[in-house]
Amino acid sequence: MTAQSLNVRTALLLTLPPLLWASNAVAGRMLVGIVPPVMINAARWILALMVLLPLGWQAIGTPAARAQVLARWKPLALLGLTGVGAYNALQYVALTTSTPLNVTLITASSPVCMMIVGALFYGQRPTGRGLLGAALSLLGVALVLARGELASLAGIQFVPGDLLMLLAMLSWAFYSWMLAKPPASMAGDQRPAWDWWGFMLIQTLFGLGWAGGAALLEAALVPTQVHWSLATALTLVYIALGPSILAYLCWGRGVAAVGPSTAGFFINLTPLFAALLQALLLGVPPQAYHALAFALIVAGIVVSSRR
Repeated sequence: MTAQSLNVRTALLLTLPPLLWASNAVAGRMLVGIVPPVMINAARWILALMVLLPLGWQAIGTPAARAQVLARWKPLALLGLTGVGAYNALQYVALTTSTPLNVTLITASSPVCMMIVGALFYGQRPTGRGLLGAALSLLGVALVLARGELASLAGIQFVPGDLLMLLAMLSWAFYSWMLAKPPASMAGDQRPAWDWWGFMLIQTLFGLGWAGGAALLEAALVPTQVHWSLATALTLVYIALGPSILAYLCWGRGVAAVGPSTAGFFINLTPLFAALLQALLLGVPPQAYHALAFALIVAGIVVSSRR
C-alpha cells in the first residue's frame, strides 16, 4: 500500500495514540502506592488479552495455526519480552519515582536508542545527520535528568525512575528492530498470514508469560497490599483498552496511510499531552526546562529523519 497525503482523518488517527500514551503515564503515576507497578503491567495485558482473544483467535484457533506459532517461539518470545513484558513494566516502575512528563520526554528520545541498537547489533551505520540529531536529543534528555541545571550534570543524583525509563527505551529499541528486521521464519513468504489482531494476540500471549512471572516475583520479594476500588479497576480497564489496544490500532492505520516518516513526527506530541494531563490531573505544572528539552528532542528527530 502506497503512502497518501495527510488529511484530517489520518491526522486525527495519528494524534490519538500520543494522547493515549501520555495518559498511560499519568494513569500509571496515579496508581503508585495503590497497585504494585509490575502487577499493573500484568493486569493491563490480561485485560487486553480478553479483548484480543475473540478478535485474533484465527491465529491460534487450529492445530495447524498453533504449530506455526510454536515453530517460531524463539523470536516471538523475544518480542513478548521486550515489547510487552519489559518495556511496560519498567515504565510503571519508573513512574514510582519519576514524573509522567519526564518519562514521556525520555521516551521521545527513542531514535537515539534505535540508532545505538541498530549500529551495534544490526550493522546500520548512523549518518552525519543521524549523529547530529542524536546529539540534540541526548542534550534534551540530559536537561530532563539534570532538572534544568546542565552545569551540575557531573554531580547529579539521578532519579531511579529516569534511569529505568532509559532502560525501558533500550528494550523498546530492540523490540522495534526485531519487527523491522525479523528472522527469515517471520519475513516474506515464510511469515504466516497473521492479521494485526492475530499478531498482537500472539505477542500478548508470549509477553504475559514474562509479565506474569515478573508480577509473581514482585509479590514474593516485595509483598504489597493492593487497595482495590472502583476507580482503580476502571483505571486498569482504561489502560488495557486505550494505550494497549486502541492506540496501536490507530497508529498502525495512520502509518499505513501516510508512511512511517510522516507518522513519526506525531509521537513527539506525547510529552506535550503529558504536561497538560499532569497539570490537570496531578497538579504538577511543567517547568521551563521541560519546554527547552522538548524543543531539543524534536529538533534532533527532525534533523536525523531528513533525507
